Amino acid sequence: MIEGRHSQTGEAGATPLPASPTRGEENARRGRRLVFLFSVALFSAFLVFAFLAADLAWTRYAAALAPLDLAASREGSTLVVDRDRRLLRPFTLPDGRWRLPATTHDVDPRYLAMLIAYEDGRFHEHDGVDPRALLRAAGQWLLRGRIVSGGSTLTMQVARLIEPRPERSLSAKLRQIARAREIERAVGKAGVLDRYVTLAPFGGNLEGVRAAALAYFGKEPQKLTIAEAALLVALPQSPEARRPDRFPAAARAARDRVLDRVAARGVLTAEEAAAARRDPVPSTRRAFPQLAAHAAEEAVAADRQAKVIRLAIDSGLQAKLEALAKESVARLGPGLSAAIVAIDNRTGEVRARVGAADPADSARGGAIDMSRAPRSPGSALKPFIYALAFEQGIAHPETVLFDRPARYGAYAPENFDLGYQGTVTARHALQQSLNLPAVELLADIGPATFLARLHGAGAEVTLPKETPIGLAIGLGGLGVSLTDLARLYAGFARGGEAPALIERLDGAAPAVGPRRVTDPVAAWYVADILRGSPPPANAPFGRLAFKTGTSYGFRDALAVGFDRGATIAVWVGRPDNGPTPGLIGRQAAAPILFDAFERLGREVESLRPPKGVLSAAVTADLPPPLRHLRKDAPKTMAATETAALKIAYPPDGARVDLGIAGGAPTASLALKALGGVPPFAWYVNGAPLGAADLRRNAAWKPDGAGFARVTVVDAKGASDAVTVRLE
Repeated sequence: MIEGRHSQTGEAGATPLPASPTRGEENARRGRRLVFLFSVALFSAFLVFAFLAADLAWTRYAAALAPLDLAASREGSTLVVDRDRRLLRPFTLPDGRWRLPATTHDVDPRYLAMLIAYEDGRFHEHDGVDPRALLRAAGQWLLRGRIVSGGSTLTMQVARLIEPRPERSLSAKLRQIARAREIERAVGKAGVLDRYVTLAPFGGNLEGVRAAALAYFGKEPQKLTIAEAALLVALPQSPEARRPDRFPAAARAARDRVLDRVAARGVLTAEEAAAARRDPVPSTRRAFPQLAAHAAEEAVAADRQAKVIRLAIDSGLQAKLEALAKESVARLGPGLSAAIVAIDNRTGEVRARVGAADPADSARGGAIDMSRAPRSPGSALKPFIYALAFEQGIAHPETVLFDRPARYGAYAPENFDLGYQGTVTARHALQQSLNLPAVELLADIGPATFLARLHGAGAEVTLPKETPIGLAIGLGGLGVSLTDLARLYAGFARGGEAPALIERLDGAAPAVGPRRVTDPVAAWYVADILRGSPPPANAPFGRLAFKTGTSYGFRDALAVGFDRGATIAVWVGRPDNGPTPGLIGRQAAAPILFDAFERLGREVESLRPPKGVLSAAVTADLPPPLRHLRKDAPKTMAATETAALKIAYPPDGARVDLGIAGGAPTASLALKALGGVPPFAWYVNGAPLGAADLRRNAAWKPDGAGFARVTVVDAKGASDAVTVRLE
């Protein structure tokens, strides 16, 4: 028992048992634990309260900001594009900036990869704000006492571009943070990049990647080289100090820093970066595309609200024909310009419209759109006279006509060479562009009928003021635009129906629909004849149906040609209407026409004859009524044959009171003619009052006071005119 007690009390080296805590110590320990837990709970509550308060304050701050106009950030320069949406011509914003809207689909993917790697490596991971970048920027600010980097993400940069603020302050940074989150919630990552590539500054008045690529590299940004993409990544950081057209050394250094960083981050290989550093940087700015300058200006003027206007023009063909026009007038002489219109006969689409040889050349009147200006067509209207004669059964291509001197009242036409060929067929007369047979046919058809057909086909015809209307209109005594002339000729290729011209693929339907020029048989007769016209030097014979024209005084040279697929019209002359001695359609315009067809890049397509064509190898194969236009000599319109045509009322120089002074006219002006051969066509200030009528009386209701020129033309081309003052 003693031994047992001794072992419990312990011997030397035994471990003593711990003493049991007293009740006081246990209570103290329990109190400290409660205090600690209470402190933790209190601090946690404080943190939650602080977080909720900060979140509430931030929410109120963000809500207090004015609404952000994200739609405006996608707006930019008005763009005129071609049928395949390739850029023809951009226009600056009202303040002179070039901002060409773009999306991520419009730029090279390598550019986007380099941009994200260089500017915002965690772009796809944050919600518009990168806390790591902000903490880094704050640390640099505290250590150095100034802002070293802003910690901005691409989204924050877009926010700054949408709401520019010159100061770099804490309030400005907070605003960027709020806007960045708002932008990402509204448009997502793709929308952020779309706005960056549209708004980013690139020096001077350039905004957006597309404007910069066109200005510095002369190309669209879809296929940038690595060096080009790196330069475009570097420029927005300091666009004015790094402009390559002013500071190429600084631009190159900035580009190379981008290449080094993106290579270090694995976007490029070391070899790719090294090769890109060897590429030069551009040292000049290029001009923006200016294709179809006149057509683009006309489209923008007609639709001020549209931001993208899509024309039917083919930019490739337009560029070829613009180059052809410029080369041709440089060869022909100073002061001359040229216009070319190309129409797709199947659709009526205007595939090219060149208004001037060089729109920027003031010495050649480049600002004037000669494809729209009314000009004398010369002999280019003769095919329509023959078409009417064929349609009415007056003649056939093998009908015999007379090419000999003739007088129609005071009008005595002559051939261009002042010679005469005697008896000729209609085919030969049109191919040689003889004047006398054409006037002979027009006298039988009637100039009023001929003019009415041109109007009915949709052509805007301008008649000379103070000049009687008569048979001279068949030889170019009127004005018509090259575009209208091309449309009329396209009717020959379409079986006699002039197409509705389609100039825009995104606009309203054409104002003038398809109109009849002649019937299918007459159209084919004319096309078959014109296909045999003598071509210019070194051009193939018998492939292209074409006609030339030369206006009085050598002011206009024209050539219009067509095949089954296309019609092309060419004008050469001085926009100031000055004469150019020796300017002849066959020598000046026809070579351009044939060259233009070559630039279509396809073979000429022949026309197929319609049903009803009367084949005749020679005149003797025709039915007797069609072998000759008439048996006797051409008739004249001397006063001995019929009473001279004269306007009986109103008399020349009269002042007629129609009650206009008190407001709108209440009465019409009565018109009456004496003499002449019906039907009669009336014109006021060159505009027809309607179709020719057998009656000698007509009426016209003016729209206001002033002078009016009234003209009457009979079936044989005789005319009379008076000038009256309406009150």
